[in-house]
Amino acid sequence: MGHRNPAYLQRVRSLGCLVCSEVFGLEDLPPAAAHHLFDPKDRDDYLTAPLCHEHHQGQTGFHGLGGAGPFQRLYKLSECELLALTLARLNRGR
Repeated sequence: MGHRNPAYLQRVRSLGCLVCSEVFGLEDLPPAAAHHLFDPKDRDDYLTAPLCHEHHQGQTGFHGLGGAGPFQRLYKLSECELLALTLARLNRGR
């Protein structure tokens, strides 16, 4: 069973959408949700990345596209890269 930490999820959400910033270069980022990465059966709050609604659940988002493969092909970001970017931003305070 994965770890639960609502305070950590709030920190992740506060980073803003990684696709909007990393792929599209936006600075004024839309609100983000904490997308749980990897195995959905073992959701762990420490394995999350911030994605706006469109890039999380919208037609061009992780779930709208059908999962990790199509998402990575479109945005050139794997789940490992999303996690690494999230951790880097958390560690530098942004």
